[in-house]
Amino acid sequence: MNTLPDFEREVHCLLGLPIDAIDLAAAERRIRAAAAGRLPCFMSTPNVNFLIESRSDDAFRNAVLHSDLSVADGMPLVWLARLLGIPVRERVAGASLFEALRGGGSAPLRVYFFGGPDGVAEAAGRRLALEAKGLACVGYESPGFGPVEEMSSEQTIRRINASGADLLVVALGARKGQAWIERNRPRLTVPVISHLGAVLNFAAGEVARAPRWMQQAGLEWLWRIKEEPALWRRYLHDALALARLLLLRVLPYVWYLRWHRRSAPAEARMEARDEGSLYVISLQGAWTRANSAVLRWSLSQAAQAGKDVRLDMTAVSHIDSAFVGLVMLLRGYQQQQGRRLAIVSMPRKVQRVMEYCCAEFLCHA
Repeated sequence: MNTLPDFEREVHCLLGLPIDAIDLAAAERRIRAAAAGRLPCFMSTPNVNFLIESRSDDAFRNAVLHSDLSVADGMPLVWLARLLGIPVRERVAGASLFEALRGGGSAPLRVYFFGGPDGVAEAAGRRLALEAKGLACVGYESPGFGPVEEMSSEQTIRRINASGADLLVVALGARKGQAWIERNRPRLTVPVISHLGAVLNFAAGEVARAPRWMQQAGLEWLWRIKEEPALWRRYLHDALALARLLLLRVLPYVWYLRWHRRSAPAEARMEARDEGSLYVISLQGAWTRANSAVLRWSLSQAAQAGKDVRLDMTAVSHIDSAFVGLVMLLRGYQQQQGRRLAIVSMPRKVQRVMEYCCAEFLCHA
């Protein structure tokens, strides 16, 4: 049984993925609170590779939509967000968050490592044991490089659950790792789960992380290529694909936003009604971050209705990344429940914003 989305999240759509406008300190508090309360928290860490791969892999994108927390793990995402007026405060790298948790706390968090080459997870566990600080390794497993199905046996899940871990670090490669989490999340009792592939190598001492100045300047990819030369092909492919998105989606959106600021926004209104097997929300006017409170409430009510949902956008004049981000949360939840979210009668100018946000998939039920 999937829990209801947290519609109070400050979430925005950035090139087709939900990104939480959150800083490192707040993300750390969120993880610690989830661990302490044994509350489910699936954290995704989108970077440029996530953005590009999700364009052609629906299952990969859906895994991010199903996340409870989605942080900008990459300076290019932060730069793009700032260009588009999205209030992402800073980069929240998975490795930085892991180091923050590792640095201390009132009580050590118990971590289980799953993935990586033989011996790497074990080495990471040994190093944490020698530190005796904020993280304590309670188990590790290197399942090899087989299909997700082979890594998802009852015995494997039972071992992970029996460890009593607070945090499960998965390191199987982004696509496979997200797919493994999606497949097994309903059976796992570990509250905090995240795919943090490079973290395992950093924690084991197999790969050195870039100096802080390179991280802050957005040059960590150069250091990663030095440490792992095979990565250059992926980085080149992603950079070219991102340049195309910048030209065709981001820059037109920037122009649109500047033009739209000159016109007075239409007053936002909403009507919600239960039509038996369908929950309908009719929207009018401009829907933005500024008037998101009523939208959050209405989408929460729609999710709790336990029915197919239809958003009628006939009279909508404008939307922004915050509106799209919240709709993404509802879309992800409806998917998990085997129900539909249909967006109907969207004016062409509003549809263009969806396209600029790379969120046109939301318009396909």
